[in-house]
Amino acid sequence: MKTSVIIVKVGGAVVEDDQQLHALLARFSAIPGHKVLVHGGGRRATKIAAALGIESKMVGGRRITDAPMLEVVTMVYGGLVNKNLVALLQAQGVNALGLTGADIDVIRSHRRPLRDGIDFGFVGDVDHADGTMLHTLIEAGITPVMAPLTHDGQGHILNTNADTIASSVAVALAPFYDVTLVYAFEQPGVMTGTGPDAELIPTITADSFKTLVADGTISGGMIPKIENALAAVDRGVKKVVITKADAIDGTQGTMVV
Repeated sequence: MKTSVIIVKVGGAVVEDDQQLHALLARFSAIPGHKVLVHGGGRRATKIAAALGIESKMVGGRRITDAPMLEVVTMVYGGLVNKNLVALLQAQGVNALGLTGADIDVIRSHRRPLRDGIDFGFVGDVDHADGTMLHTLIEAGITPVMAPLTHDGQGHILNTNADTIASSVAVALAPFYDVTLVYAFEQPGVMTGTGPDAELIPTITADSFKTLVADGTISGGMIPKIENALAAVDRGVKKVVITKADAIDGTQGTMVV
């Protein structure tokens, strides 16, 4: 019988808010057993890029990453955000290890080809995540903290969507564990709108997702998040939940099935 592992992906809005972040890390630290943290940091990258005079361009919730922006995201994701999270978790008694995809060759990707004529630059689409290596670390009592950067095996770092990182890690660990993947952000789950009358969508399937995108209920960065969630459950992940940062135990929010 497989043991369990919970993978929590925390978005940039939570990372940017000290109160939300500390509360989430306290809850994450209290989760018993094996766990992995995957983080974003896009808002911090956008802020620092602006201070350096570098324009941020987004298409469909994905960041276009030219050479100057690649330098920014490498510094912010792999350095500033990742190591702050590791230090905060160590203070909570969690033996955390910060990783990019290049470290121990844990996630390899290729540079995204043109899509509908759009050049995303140094953006990576994942080819392979090394579940065996991650399993070795986890069984040694280490909690991986994954930054949204990968590499192509040819010496190039590639900016890779954090939701994709979380999904890829979840799939890679599925042969070893019963995996629960939790996408934690500032909302209770996927909502029907943004106003006070918005309601939680309790369950999303592949078919209902198409309808919700077509009618505009789901848009922007939520689209790749759910695409990655659907890919994960299709490839052996036990459960995917999209929920608020204060409900990361996997029992509340929108279930993707």
